[in-house]
Amino acid sequence: MIQRTVPIIENVPIAERTFRVRLHAPEIARTIRPGQFLMLKLPGTSDPLLGRPFAMFDIAEDAIDVVYLVVGKMTGLLANMQRGESIDIWGPLGNGFRDYPNAASVTLIAGGIGQTPFMAYARQLFATGVKNVRLYYGIRTAALAAGVADFENAGVQVHLASDDGSVGHRGFVTDLLDRDQPPGPWVACGPEPMLHAVRQRALARGVKCDISLETPMACGFGICFSCVAKVKTADGWDYKRVCVDGPVFDAADLCSE
Repeated sequence: MIQRTVPIIENVPIAERTFRVRLHAPEIARTIRPGQFLMLKLPGTSDPLLGRPFAMFDIAEDAIDVVYLVVGKMTGLLANMQRGESIDIWGPLGNGFRDYPNAASVTLIAGGIGQTPFMAYARQLFATGVKNVRLYYGIRTAALAAGVADFENAGVQVHLASDDGSVGHRGFVTDLLDRDQPPGPWVACGPEPMLHAVRQRALARGVKCDISLETPMACGFGICFSCVAKVKTADGWDYKRVCVDGPVFDAADLCSE
């Protein structure tokens, strides 16, 4: 794990209440893998006291892109930070996504802000020989669709669903999975109800599926045990720390409760 105070290169809006911040962090950029995450904290203040976990959206040479939705104090303050200001960062953290070098296609499934770990991952999948990468992306309304052009420009086939029908299919992203029956493996990230629905479908269809959990965290490296998830074991189940043992788990290993 690397801990640094790094400068902001840019911090720009890309959708409603959604920003992309680019951080000059060459040491982390050289070592982080898609699916791993970072902890960010505002320097010189104890309010908010704790750092917050953020997925890596993409890598740009010696910089890391993080896409975030303004939902509370930390992200509200972050949205007002300007080029040249600094932020505390530590990472890379977590296990990251697995490679699928023998897969003809991989289906990515996102809900809400769950698309954020997938841009760098899509590039990695293409680089390792995957020919087709699909993104099924559900949001509440069209104004919240963030990074769609980035995915399309990278060669990803994007399928959208929105609660209000303002873009793509009107309804849940899982409706599109039922309609299209996309091939596996599936990799999903988003709100817990969506992940539960995706997991149910994958297990019912015998589709290999990885789940990236969006679990609140306090430390990011396993000492506080605030981010545990129930995972199946040979003896039944046990609590696993999402920040260390995850955030990516095989859907078949997660307990349904």
